Amino acid sequence: MSKTPYLSWDEYFMGIAIFTSLRSKDPNSKVGAVIVNENQHIVGTGYNGFVAGANEGAFSWERDGDWLDTKYPFVVHAEANAILNSTTDKLDNCRVYATLFPCNECAKHIAQKKIKEVVYLSDKYRGQDFHTASETIFRAAGVNVRKLELASLDTILKRFDNFIP
Repeated sequence: MSKTPYLSWDEYFMGIAIFTSLRSKDPNSKVGAVIVNENQHIVGTGYNGFVAGANEGAFSWERDGDWLDTKYPFVVHAEANAILNSTTDKLDNCRVYATLFPCNECAKHIAQKKIKEVVYLSDKYRGQDFHTASETIFRAAGVNVRKLELASLDTILKRFDNFIP
């Protein structure tokens, strides 16, 4: 690979999604999302976490047990947070970069806001019903879906050996 002295848009925005995911307090799953408009401007970011401003001590990060004793009914996903926290209501023709393939609930929000493309890193839940439902929603709504094959951070940084002090 040649030493390109700049990041591609995909590398840049997915890098920001990865960095954003590190804000999540979830000890098991850190997910980040970035919404980008057609001018390559970020209009929303989000990570998975409890409702903003809520007493987090009222909730659990557990994954197993009675449903109300787990994180699942209370966590707002990264993509939903990015939409809710966006700087504009008009997300038509935007792209969302997500570190994890969106669940069916987030897929509904993405399609409803007419976001045109989902770029994701991991699809570790491929084959599960909610993943298949997301694919169906995206296909029916005409949302393009693309898995990003991102080089390792070390590989990316080696391209900048001559530029980083």
